[in-house]
Amino acid sequence: MKPVEIKDGIFWVGAIDWDERDFHNFTTRRGLTYNSYLIVDENVTLVDTVKHKSVRESLDRIKKVVDPSQIDYIIVNHIEPDHSSGLPDMMRIAKEATIVCTQRAKDGLCKYCDCDGWDIRVVKGGDELKIGKRTLTFIDMTMLHWPDSMATYLKEDKLLLSNDAFGQHVASEERFDEDIGIEEALYWAKLYYANILMPLAGLIKKKLAEVQKLNLEIDMIAPSHGVIWKNPAKIIEAYSKWAEFESENKVVIVFDSMWHSTEKLAMAIADGAGSEGAEVRVFHLRKDSWADIVTEILDAKSIAIGSPTIHNSIFPPVAGFLTYLKGLKPQKKRALAFGSYGWNGVAVKEIQKVLEELKFETLEPLMVKFKPSEEELQKAFELGAELAK
Repeated sequence: MKPVEIKDGIFWVGAIDWDERDFHNFTTRRGLTYNSYLIVDENVTLVDTVKHKSVRESLDRIKKVVDPSQIDYIIVNHIEPDHSSGLPDMMRIAKEATIVCTQRAKDGLCKYCDCDGWDIRVVKGGDELKIGKRTLTFIDMTMLHWPDSMATYLKEDKLLLSNDAFGQHVASEERFDEDIGIEEALYWAKLYYANILMPLAGLIKKKLAEVQKLNLEIDMIAPSHGVIWKNPAKIIEAYSKWAEFESENKVVIVFDSMWHSTEKLAMAIADGAGSEGAEVRVFHLRKDSWADIVTEILDAKSIAIGSPTIHNSIFPPVAGFLTYLKGLKPQKKRALAFGSYGWNGVAVKEIQKVLEELKFETLEPLMVKFKPSEEELQKAFELGAELAK
């Protein structure tokens, strides 16, 4: 359990959670990390803590650098429990430490924890804290992705401690993007962005513009999950594209089926989209991870969603996924609702309603009674081709 020195006198002292497989219904099939950073200066400073169950692991790393009781400041960039539930344990050891956070973070901490007797210093965007040869500057990150959020910038080290921004949910012994592979790091970052930050695209564009105006020199970004970016331009460029919903020539087809009729339509739509040269992705909602599906939807040009009708309603797995998708608010898509039915086509109508609520450009829905005929499969093929054009 060695700490990792990421800059001179700055150490990663977080924890690796190999076993975690779920985060807010986000399937974390490669686990995740809780990143915490120790700055050794005249005032020893810890930036973010870890989840309660991983405190011992983090403490073991801290002890290899300093006596934890000598920590002077604990910076709380964000109070969500995967970052802050280990804070009470740290405060029982670093009893004289001053907690530095936003006002909303203070209010939230005192709801989550018994903060009686804690020394809490409230800061806002632009405030600075001198800890010796280093100056910490706090950057307002309100609603990225909680109201209390902020980031911490060390100007002498050109280091941005970005909390949830630019993070990834992946357990890894590698600490840097170059070690795990930059494309691999970007893949996990895209998965994280699509399932957590996608609905905040407008705020992200605004915040990226604000940070640019600050003219901060950044040669490393250290988020609170995943690997550290030695190549910050790569992830900043990716966030800019994702926030604009820049699309690739890709059609994503999502469905569930009872007696294979909706499945046959899905495959015909896929064939049609492929015939026009589009990249095609097909997902079955009871076999594939929702997290993977929305990651592909993020930069897809077009999507098709299919469901059979059951009990005069939409098939439950499709209904659940549509609720998930609505919350993430993807933008700038062409879309098709399709499905089979026995007595009525309620499911397709419900899908169409959601697609319209998301303000997608929609094609005429495809509803097929019972098993699709050759003519109906040809119609599905043509609609797939239309999605790809």
